[in-house]
Amino acid sequence: MLRVFVNEDGEWGNPLGIFLDGGGIAAPQRQRLAAELGFSETVFVEGRADGKIRIHTPRVELPFAGHPAVGAAWLLAQGGAPPTALRTQAGEIGVRLEGGEAFVRARPEWSPPFDYVQLEAPAAVRALDGPPARGNSYAWAWIDEAAGTIRARAFVPEAGIAEDEATGSAALSLCARLGRPIVVHQGHGSVLRAHPLTGGRAEVGGAVALDEIRSHPRR
Repeated sequence: MLRVFVNEDGEWGNPLGIFLDGGGIAAPQRQRLAAELGFSETVFVEGRADGKIRIHTPRVELPFAGHPAVGAAWLLAQGGAPPTALRTQAGEIGVRLEGGEAFVRARPEWSPPFDYVQLEAPAAVRALDGPPARGNSYAWAWIDEAAGTIRARAFVPEAGIAEDEATGSAALSLCARLGRPIVVHQGHGSVLRAHPLTGGRAEVGGAVALDEIRSHPRR
């Protein structure tokens, strides 16, 4: 198990399950395993050499999601073969590794749909007791607009996720909307960094921590 987008003390981050032998797990079993694990997302690596991955929430498969892609890129690099790209159902995403952190480059329109709700202050974001809009909602407010720092929370009921601790795809899409680099403090204490790029893409990434390794029993 990984935690993706941990803070500078290695705390918080969004839990992520990764099956490095995902190509050996039958497709019908993957959704069940993702539901059993209960993480907001679980990655099944179908090919380490070509970086092909599949991403499941407890309820549905996603063509692209940010923290699973960042976590997969980081873990594959720890295995001694740093990927230059990952191949998702949405398309090929670029990978950049720097200073122990991992970043992915993707098109904002590949992100799951969210209602982006800007609130007046970080305190209003913290005070939410549920989504501020129907469906998937990303609530955010400037901490310091000049510095580009943001407070955010994400609610993803359509994917079976009451609240997501750190949502890379939403931070990537918000960065593209704002057209400027941002640092997002999401959930309890996760930290995401996003940058707009040329060609309609954006980049999101951050630090990752490895918590546990298990052998998958074949069933």
